[in-house]
Amino acid sequence: MRKAFTFINEVKGELRKAAWPWDPDPKVKGFKKFKELIDSTVVVIVAMLLLAGFVAFWDFIHRNVVDFLTALGVG
Repeated sequence: MRKAFTFINEVKGELRKAAWPWDPDPKVKGFKKFKELIDSTVVVIVAMLLLAGFVAFWDFIHRNVVDFLTALGVG
């Protein structure tokens, strides 16, 4: 049981040291408090959309090439 309490206290200590993606100032309210979190989320979503578009584009190209080659009877 003592190990569990020690572990919990160590976890609390590490969480206090963590850099959280929101403003710790209690005067900041609303969405301004979460500006860094929102900005990071937008960057991740944009990157995912760009990567999805890139993969979809090359999938489309490769699919058409394979369809063309199979229509010719190659392969």
